[in-house]
Amino acid sequence: MPKRALVVLSGCGHLDGSEIHEAVLTLLAFDRAGATVQCAAPNKPQVDVVDHLTHATTGESRNVLTESARIARGRVVDLATVNEPDFDLVFLPGGYGAAKNLSNVASHGPNASVDPHLLRVLRAFRAANKPIGAVCIAPAVLVAALHEGSVTIGNDPGTAAAIVGMGGEHTVCPVTEMHVDQARKIVTAPAYMYDAGIAQVALGIEAAVNAALELA
Repeated sequence: MPKRALVVLSGCGHLDGSEIHEAVLTLLAFDRAGATVQCAAPNKPQVDVVDHLTHATTGESRNVLTESARIARGRVVDLATVNEPDFDLVFLPGGYGAAKNLSNVASHGPNASVDPHLLRVLRAFRAANKPIGAVCIAPAVLVAALHEGSVTIGNDPGTAAAIVGMGGEHTVCPVTEMHVDQARKIVTAPAYMYDAGIAQVALGIEAAVNAALELA
Protein backbone atom coordinates (compact mmCIF):
# COMPACT_ATOMS: atom_id res chain seq x y z
CA MET A 1 0.00 0.00 0.00
CA PRO A 2 1.37 3.48 -0.86
CA LYS A 3 2.50 5.62 2.03
CA ARG A 4 0.10 8.45 2.86
CA ALA A 5 1.73 11.86 3.29
CA LEU A 6 0.17 15.00 4.74
CA VAL A 7 1.79 18.16 3.32
CA VAL A 8 1.00 21.32 5.28
CA LEU A 9 1.05 24.54 3.25
CA SER A 10 1.01 28.13 4.50
CA GLY A 11 -0.12 30.19 1.52
CA CYS A 12 1.45 30.87 -1.86
CA GLY A 13 4.70 32.81 -2.23
CA HIS A 14 7.92 32.71 -0.27
CA LEU A 15 7.55 36.14 1.37
CA ASP A 16 4.10 35.59 2.87
CA GLY A 17 3.20 31.92 2.33
CA SER A 18 4.70 28.62 1.21
CA GLU A 19 7.88 28.80 -0.85
CA ILE A 20 6.50 27.61 -4.19
CA HIS A 21 9.62 25.81 -5.40
CA GLU A 22 9.92 23.95 -2.10
CA ALA A 23 6.25 22.99 -2.08
CA VAL A 24 6.27 21.75 -5.67
CA LEU A 25 9.56 19.87 -5.22
CA THR A 26 8.09 18.22 -2.12
CA LEU A 27 4.96 17.13 -3.99
CA LEU A 28 7.06 15.90 -6.92
CA ALA A 29 9.36 13.88 -4.67
CA PHE A 30 6.43 12.18 -2.94
CA ASP A 31 4.80 11.38 -6.28
CA ARG A 32 8.02 9.97 -7.72
CA ALA A 33 8.35 7.77 -4.64
CA GLY A 34 4.84 6.39 -5.15
CA ALA A 35 3.27 8.02 -2.10
CA THR A 36 -0.19 9.55 -1.97
CA VAL A 37 -0.41 13.16 -0.79
CA GLN A 38 -3.06 15.29 0.85
CA CYS A 39 -2.34 18.99 1.17
CA ALA A 40 -3.78 20.92 4.10
CA ALA A 41 -3.60 24.50 5.35
CA PRO A 42 -5.19 26.55 8.13
CA ASN A 43 -8.37 28.38 7.15
CA LYS A 44 -7.52 31.87 8.40
CA PRO A 45 -6.22 35.22 7.14
CA GLN A 46 -2.53 35.57 6.30
CA VAL A 47 -0.49 37.75 8.64
CA ASP A 48 0.36 39.98 5.68
CA VAL A 49 0.40 40.07 1.89
CA VAL A 50 3.69 40.95 0.22
CA ASP A 51 4.23 42.17 -3.34
CA HIS A 52 6.85 39.69 -4.54
CA LEU A 53 8.16 42.17 -7.11
CA THR A 54 8.76 45.11 -4.77
CA HIS A 55 8.91 43.18 -1.45
CA ALA A 56 6.49 45.74 0.04
CA THR A 57 3.41 44.80 2.06
CA THR A 58 0.21 45.67 0.21
CA GLY A 59 -2.39 46.00 2.96
CA GLU A 60 -4.55 43.34 1.28
CA SER A 61 -6.21 40.49 3.14
CA ARG A 62 -5.85 36.94 1.82
CA ASN A 63 -6.80 33.55 3.22
CA VAL A 64 -4.09 30.94 3.89
CA LEU A 65 -6.24 28.01 2.73
CA THR A 66 -7.42 29.80 -0.40
CA GLU A 67 -3.89 30.82 -1.34
CA SER A 68 -2.55 27.31 -0.66
CA ALA A 69 -5.12 25.99 -3.14
CA ARG A 70 -3.11 27.74 -5.89
CA ILE A 71 -0.21 25.36 -5.26
CA ALA A 72 -2.37 22.29 -4.56
CA ARG A 73 -4.46 22.85 -7.72
CA GLY A 74 -7.51 23.08 -5.48
CA ARG A 75 -6.88 19.76 -3.74
CA VAL A 76 -6.34 21.09 -0.22
CA VAL A 77 -8.32 20.67 3.00
CA ASP A 78 -8.74 22.73 6.13
CA LEU A 79 -6.04 21.71 8.61
CA ALA A 80 -8.70 21.67 11.34
CA THR A 81 -10.27 18.58 9.70
CA VAL A 82 -7.05 16.53 9.57
CA ASN A 83 -6.62 13.46 11.75
CA GLU A 84 -3.25 11.79 12.36
CA PRO A 85 -4.47 8.16 11.94
CA ASP A 86 -5.27 8.87 8.28
CA PHE A 87 -1.60 9.46 7.40
CA ASP A 88 1.80 7.81 7.72
CA LEU A 89 3.83 11.04 7.93
CA VAL A 90 3.56 14.82 7.84
CA PHE A 91 5.83 17.21 5.91
CA LEU A 92 6.15 21.03 5.97
CA PRO A 93 7.67 23.03 3.10
CA GLY A 94 9.18 26.36 4.07
CA GLY A 95 8.65 29.97 3.12
CA TYR A 96 7.92 32.90 5.44
CA GLY A 97 4.34 31.65 5.69
CA ALA A 98 5.60 28.86 7.94
CA ALA A 99 7.08 31.49 10.25
CA LYS A 100 4.13 33.91 9.95
CA ASN A 101 0.96 31.90 9.31
CA LEU A 102 1.77 28.47 10.77
CA SER A 103 3.54 30.09 13.70
CA ASN A 104 4.92 33.45 14.80
CA VAL A 105 8.57 32.38 14.68
CA ALA A 106 9.30 35.34 12.38
CA SER A 107 8.26 37.88 15.00
CA HIS A 108 8.78 36.04 18.30
CA GLY A 109 11.85 33.86 17.71
CA PRO A 110 12.49 31.53 20.67
CA ASN A 111 9.23 32.69 22.32
CA ALA A 112 7.15 31.63 19.33
CA SER A 113 3.77 29.93 19.43
CA VAL A 114 2.25 27.67 16.76
CA ASP A 115 -1.14 27.67 15.03
CA PRO A 116 -3.38 25.54 17.31
CA HIS A 117 -4.48 23.17 14.55
CA LEU A 118 -0.90 22.57 13.44
CA LEU A 119 0.15 22.16 17.07
CA ARG A 120 -2.48 19.45 17.52
CA VAL A 121 -1.40 17.67 14.33
CA LEU A 122 2.34 17.77 15.02
CA ARG A 123 1.96 16.59 18.61
CA ALA A 124 -0.33 13.77 17.47
CA PHE A 125 2.22 12.57 14.91
CA ARG A 126 4.97 12.80 17.51
CA ALA A 127 2.93 10.86 20.06
CA ALA A 128 2.25 8.18 17.43
CA ASN A 129 5.99 8.03 16.61
CA LYS A 130 5.29 8.84 12.96
CA PRO A 131 7.82 10.73 10.79
CA ILE A 132 7.73 14.51 10.69
CA GLY A 133 9.58 16.32 7.90
CA ALA A 134 10.29 20.00 7.33
CA VAL A 135 12.52 22.15 5.14
CA CYS A 136 13.85 25.72 5.08
CA ILE A 137 12.52 27.69 8.09
CA ALA A 138 9.83 25.09 8.90
CA PRO A 139 12.13 23.03 11.18
CA ALA A 140 11.99 25.96 13.61
CA VAL A 141 8.20 25.62 13.61
CA LEU A 142 8.53 21.94 14.53
CA VAL A 143 10.71 22.77 17.51
CA ALA A 144 8.35 25.57 18.55
CA ALA A 145 5.56 22.99 18.63
CA LEU A 146 7.40 20.05 20.16
CA HIS A 147 10.11 21.76 22.26
CA GLU A 148 12.49 19.02 21.18
CA GLY A 149 14.23 17.64 18.13
CA SER A 150 17.56 17.69 16.35
CA VAL A 151 17.02 19.68 13.15
CA THR A 152 18.82 21.75 10.53
CA ILE A 153 18.10 25.09 8.90
CA GLY A 154 21.47 25.12 7.17
CA ASN A 155 23.99 27.36 8.91
CA ASP A 156 22.04 30.49 9.90
CA PRO A 157 23.27 31.35 13.44
CA GLY A 158 20.28 33.48 14.45
CA THR A 159 17.66 30.87 13.61
CA ALA A 160 19.86 28.13 15.06
CA ALA A 161 20.01 30.05 18.34
CA ALA A 162 16.22 30.38 18.37
CA ILE A 163 15.89 26.62 17.84
CA VAL A 164 18.16 25.96 20.82
CA GLY A 165 16.18 28.49 22.86
CA MET A 166 12.98 26.55 22.14
CA GLY A 167 14.45 23.28 23.37
CA GLY A 168 15.85 21.83 20.15
CA GLU A 169 19.28 21.07 18.80
CA HIS A 170 20.73 22.42 15.57
CA THR A 171 23.04 20.66 13.11
CA VAL A 172 24.77 22.47 10.24
CA CYS A 173 23.87 20.82 6.94
CA PRO A 174 24.66 21.56 3.25
CA VAL A 175 21.81 22.52 0.94
CA THR A 176 22.01 19.28 -1.05
CA GLU A 177 21.71 17.08 2.04
CA MET A 178 19.30 16.46 4.91
CA HIS A 179 19.49 15.66 8.60
CA VAL A 180 17.66 12.86 10.43
CA ASP A 181 16.82 12.73 14.12
CA GLN A 182 16.46 8.96 14.24
CA ALA A 183 15.20 8.81 17.80
CA ARG A 184 12.28 11.16 17.10
CA LYS A 185 11.81 10.39 13.37
CA ILE A 186 12.29 14.05 12.43
CA VAL A 187 13.76 14.77 8.98
CA THR A 188 14.86 18.26 7.94
CA ALA A 189 16.70 19.97 5.08
CA PRO A 190 17.90 23.57 4.59
CA ALA A 191 16.50 24.28 1.09
CA TYR A 192 16.32 28.05 0.46
CA MET A 193 17.83 28.95 3.81
CA TYR A 194 20.84 28.97 1.51
CA ASP A 195 21.18 31.24 -1.51
CA ALA A 196 21.16 28.21 -3.78
CA GLY A 197 19.86 27.09 -7.16
CA ILE A 198 16.69 25.08 -7.55
CA ALA A 199 18.61 21.96 -8.61
CA GLN A 200 20.59 21.99 -5.35
CA VAL A 201 17.46 22.63 -3.31
CA ALA A 202 15.72 19.75 -5.10
CA LEU A 203 18.43 17.30 -4.05
CA GLY A 204 18.05 18.13 -0.38
CA ILE A 205 14.25 18.04 -0.45
CA GLU A 206 14.13 14.75 -2.32
CA ALA A 207 16.57 13.23 0.16
CA ALA A 208 14.41 14.44 3.05
CA VAL A 209 11.20 13.11 1.50
CA ASN A 210 12.76 9.72 0.83
CA ALA A 211 14.19 9.53 4.35
CA ALA A 212 10.79 10.36 5.87
CA LEU A 213 9.15 7.66 3.74
CA GLU A 214 11.73 5.12 4.83
CA LEU A 215 10.95 5.88 8.47
CA ALA A 216 7.19 5.53 7.91
